[in-house]
Order: sequence, then structure tokens, then C-alpha cells
Amino acid sequence: MNKFLLKTLVTSVAVLLAAFLLHSGVRVDNTITAILVAVVMGLLNNFIKPILIILTIPITIFTFGLFLLFINVIIVKWTSDIVPGFRVAGWLYALLFSLIVSFFTSIIERLTGERR
Repeated sequence: MNKFLLKTLVTSVAVLLAAFLLHSGVRVDNTITAILVAVVMGLLNNFIKPILIILTIPITIFTFGLFLLFINVIIVKWTSDIVPGFRVAGWLYALLFSLIVSFFTSIIERLTGERR
């Protein structure tokens, strides 16, 4: 349970940082919204993303793995549809948001020693 809470808090901080950097295309109303975004994205990444990856193996192979970025965009857009107070302006902002969140999450996890 502690690992889940730490991962959620780390992702929440990354969501707030990404929203700050992409202020013209991504809106997060408050910290509670950022925590909800982290939880929903975590659930979608753990349960829906593996199904999408399996279903799209041929196109992923054909595009040399670049289609996985599109799956990340879909996850971000679904999260913006589910969580009130979280808005992403378009597909490009969703792609940039997912890349920035992944980048900051990995840096914060390395600094806290979470990833081993």
C-alpha cells in the first residue's frame, strides 16, 4: 500500500509540473484533481493499456513501436474525459503531457530511490 501511495504522489507531482509547463493546453484545477489524474491514469495504465497493446501488436511492429505513443495519448485523453477539472486541449498536448509526466516521474523516482 505504501508503494501505491508513493507512486500516486510522485505521479501527482509530475502531473502538476507537466500542467505548469503546458499551461496553454493542459489544465489541472487543483492538487486533488492532480491526485485523481494520477490514480485514474495508473488504473488505465495497469488494466486497459496491456489489452490495447496486445490488440495492436501488428501495427506496433509495423511502426517500430511508435504506435505505443498513440496508446499513451489515448490514455491521457480518456483520463481527461473521466476526471473533472482536468482538460487537455488536443492530441499534441496529450502526447507532450504523457512524455513530460513519464520524464518527471522517472526523475523523481530515481531521486527518491523508488525504482530498483
